[in-house]
Amino acid sequence: MGGHWRCGDLALNLAPKPFFKYFLDLLMSASTNPPNLDPRKESLIEYPCSFPIKVMGARVDGFAEAMVQVARQFDPEFDPATLEMRPSKAGNYLSVTLTIRATSREQLDNMYLALTSHPMVKIAL
Repeated sequence: MGGHWRCGDLALNLAPKPFFKYFLDLLMSASTNPPNLDPRKESLIEYPCSFPIKVMGARVDGFAEAMVQVARQFDPEFDPATLEMRPSKAGNYLSVTLTIRATSREQLDNMYLALTSHPMVKIAL
C-alpha cells in the first residue's frame, strides 16, 4: 500500500502504517500550521443574496404556514407570496420552496438546523 492521496493542497504519504498514526500526524500538523481560513472565502455564495431552500414534509394542514414562520425567524422580511408549493405525485407529501434573503453562512446554517429539527419536516435541501 504505497503512493500518495491528494486533496487540494493536502498530500498524505500512504506508506504502510496504522491509521491512527496518519490521523495523529494530520492533527499535529494542523495544530502547528493552522490554515489561514477567511470565513468570507470559505463560501462560494456572495452575501447578501436570494437563496432558495426546498423543504418537504407530509401534506397536512399547517405545513406551509409553519415553514413560513421558520423562514420569518431568519428573514423577517420574507414574503409568503414568494412561497412555491408542489404536491407529490401521489399527493401524500408537499414540497415548498422558501426563497429567503441570505445574509451569512451562519444564518443559513441556523435556518437549516431549525428546519431539519422541525417535527413536520422530512427533508430540507
